[in-house]
Amino acid sequence: MYNSPVKRFALCIFTVLCLAACQKQNKHAFYSTGIIYCSESNPVTFNPQLDTSSTTADASSHQLYDRLLDFDPDSGRIVPSLASSWWVSEDGLTYAFQLRKDVAFHTTEYFEPTRNFNADDVIFSINRWRLRSHPYHYISGGRYPYFESIGLAHNIASVARINGYRVEITLKRRDSSFLANLATDFAVMLSEEYAATLTERGTPSKIDHLPIGTGPFKFDSYRKDHFIKYLRHKNYWRADNEHTPLLQEELDLDENEIVVDEAAEGYAHAQFSTSPVEQLIYDITPRSSLRLAKLMTGECDATAFPAQTELEVIRARDDLVLAEKPGLNIGFWAFNTQRAPFDNPDVRRALGAAIDKNTLLEAVYFDSATRAKTLLPAASWAFQNDADDTAYNPVLARKLLADAGVESGFSMTIWAMPVERAYNPNATKMAELIQRYLRDVGVEATIVSYDWATFRRHLREGLHDSVLIGWSADNGDPDNFYRPLLSCGAIPSGTNRAMWCDEDYDRLLNEALQTDDIDERSAIYQQVNRLLYERLPLIPIAHAYRYQAYRRELENMTINPFGGVRFGGVEKTL
Repeated sequence: MYNSPVKRFALCIFTVLCLAACQKQNKHAFYSTGIIYCSESNPVTFNPQLDTSSTTADASSHQLYDRLLDFDPDSGRIVPSLASSWWVSEDGLTYAFQLRKDVAFHTTEYFEPTRNFNADDVIFSINRWRLRSHPYHYISGGRYPYFESIGLAHNIASVARINGYRVEITLKRRDSSFLANLATDFAVMLSEEYAATLTERGTPSKIDHLPIGTGPFKFDSYRKDHFIKYLRHKNYWRADNEHTPLLQEELDLDENEIVVDEAAEGYAHAQFSTSPVEQLIYDITPRSSLRLAKLMTGECDATAFPAQTELEVIRARDDLVLAEKPGLNIGFWAFNTQRAPFDNPDVRRALGAAIDKNTLLEAVYFDSATRAKTLLPAASWAFQNDADDTAYNPVLARKLLADAGVESGFSMTIWAMPVERAYNPNATKMAELIQRYLRDVGVEATIVSYDWATFRRHLREGLHDSVLIGWSADNGDPDNFYRPLLSCGAIPSGTNRAMWCDEDYDRLLNEALQTDDIDERSAIYQQVNRLLYERLPLIPIAHAYRYQAYRRELENMTINPFGGVRFGGVEKTL
């Protein structure tokens, strides 16, 4: 009776709708006083400096914290945030940031600040991940995967306090992506005063689990596998529209050095007015069908990662909105190049020729993604339309395997993510399809998966033969794709899933950062694309659209193309 996928899906939705409706009746008071977001998993930490997963970023980066700079989600331009203006020296090595005044930190039951944000907080926040000698560097493990993956700590010569509201950062070598990296989800500003207080109390690790920031919401409580509760930050600085750009005279800088954008300064306030809701609730709901059911009944106002099979259901309802935007992401199949025979480029090319990427796109993405030739999506200014791409050729695959001495019946593992992501909404299904393709060329593949935390830990340990995973951009610079995913320095951080190190590749990436000329950088990235095609540490598969589903009662809900979800400025009509 229920043989078709559509009927089974409909039955599942009906069942969870009934369950969700019952739950809603019991929790109406809890869910009617703010915004409820159905998230898919637990955050690893409440400090995004320590983790690159989107689950952690969604729960912390834009809810609890601010950065020196931000991205305009529409234009991708770098705009002021906690730094109201900045300038760059002629040689591109010195950056001075003028800090915004009257920015309050959160006041909570566990900490009451005595001062506002200032230069000491910037120095503390950067030096924590930059310097191994810093007293907080090794708190919570001492791993800062994003910054490690791009090697930023090694390129910063100093972070100096000029006065209470001006900071100067000096680099060892020019880096045209530096400002973009300061606007990522991971470059959050912490409270130096809170850290000092925790040190006095003998509980420094609480800085990452009982967070204090300057963001639109403050932390209230967390129950693993159930919920996270935030309260409105009533003294949020973006609620005050009286801030204006600092004038050149106030900074005492040359006219050709100052970087102030009045339109961008206005954006910093207009786009992020304080949220009128009193609380923000993350309802942790791993099952996509249950998240949809809660969205349909009104138990959730917005939901994370709607499944591809759910998109038409959402579009068909007048009370729901499905926002979509081309994604700055890449889904790929990476090989552990530190394990034989995957250390042989010909074996990797054989496995790439064994699969039909078009079929994978049709079966997994349902026309919500484009075929990937390189790491960069079409939205990137360095996108290369005529780049080389692998092609489905099982005859070639068998020949390459035989020439490499890989006998028929060779076994390997394909690790499949246990979570849904825009860049791969169903890694298990994709793994099953690849498994069948590999069997046709004499390779027996076993699919491996764990819970998300264990999965990522074992990947970092290099226990995989291959893995289906991906990357969502943290900023619009091409280096944000190439360096974290495949540079030598990204192996210890765990973002280089291929565990591939190539001196020529790293040399080209570093060369691209020595100039601000887009044409010159694009030409270098074309060389990078050719090198990756020849050595093939991973197979690019898809660039997917990003979707955000929410109820029509929400206003100002937008897709952030450069990182985690943002609820600052979102309003709810009750």
